[in-house]
Amino acid sequence: MGSRKPAFLLAMCLLGAGIFGAEGQDKDNKIPLTEQHRLELIRIFNSDLVYIRTQFPMGKTGLTLKNGKMSPSGATLQRQLALWGPSVKPGDRAIITRMDLKNDRIHFEINGGPVKKEKWYQHIQVGVGVSQVTPGGPDDATNNPRGSYVDLVFDHHLPDLTVEQVKDLLWPVFDFDSKSALEAYLESVPPKAKEAIQNHHVLVGMNREMVIYAKGRPEKKIREKDDETEYEDWIYGEPPQDVDFIRVVGDQVVRVETMKVGGEKIVRTEKEIDLGGPAVATDAQRESQTVKAPSLRRPGEAAPDAPPGTGNGSTVPPKILDPSTAPPPEFVEASLEKQPPDLAQNPPTVKLKE
Repeated sequence: MGSRKPAFLLAMCLLGAGIFGAEGQDKDNKIPLTEQHRLELIRIFNSDLVYIRTQFPMGKTGLTLKNGKMSPSGATLQRQLALWGPSVKPGDRAIITRMDLKNDRIHFEINGGPVKKEKWYQHIQVGVGVSQVTPGGPDDATNNPRGSYVDLVFDHHLPDLTVEQVKDLLWPVFDFDSKSALEAYLESVPPKAKEAIQNHHVLVGMNREMVIYAKGRPEKKIREKDDETEYEDWIYGEPPQDVDFIRVVGDQVVRVETMKVGGEKIVRTEKEIDLGGPAVATDAQRESQTVKAPSLRRPGEAAPDAPPGTGNGSTVPPKILDPSTAPPPEFVEASLEKQPPDLAQNPPTVKLKE
């Protein structure tokens, strides 16, 4: 009986410590952001250089971080990347060009954000009467292919956070500590791929970027087609050294063949690492996207002499006349009596519009 009493007291102490710690953490989360920490966040993160740890989709849709979870993620993120491509990739260096402290989130824009910002002179129009021109070109806001954003979202309001705490919360997307692009990229890949890249070894299942980090850019590329599948063979090395033939389909390594100096041939086709997600867009995804013919006209601008309703890029086939029913051409007889006026006797006059 005596031995149970100390154990019971120890358990109660641990339980009380856990409850006190949870209450203290909740209390810290309820404290709003102080003015001192607000100024520190603005001073540190504005124009700060970071390395990217994950892929950002191209377009106006960025990433969201809440409670350590990123969205979109998984299959949704891979589908957007396959359709539109990435704006930045792991290992890329980016600059935080804007940071906004809002009610329940911190908004970070990288590389100018997803939309190109207007210049001050694009708000000015110069002209006479109806005709007006914008200096420096038309005011046409377009997407920024290298820019994107991430929102760090909290519950209800912004808690009191230090710079180091915000960096820890942004760790899934930003790397503030790496000294080089390779170091930042290695921190974003699985451990098996990281070890292979450090040993300059290529695994079946890697993507193109991993191969480049592991072996460098290939000295030779051969593009071939096997039945309906197009592939590339990346060749590294020349005799009398070992020669590696790395076959890439889409964005994935499907075959690694090594020719040894002694004539031994080693072929690996079984998948050695699974990165998840589609490497390229599927046929159904491609068909769902309407493809317009290339044109030099601006969006919404109609073609010359185009019928109404064709200003959005739609094309109307020209009407072909039947030669049997087409009216005969009319010829006008030229008169030799009409002579051009004498410019010396009747000089032209020029009128200026008021």
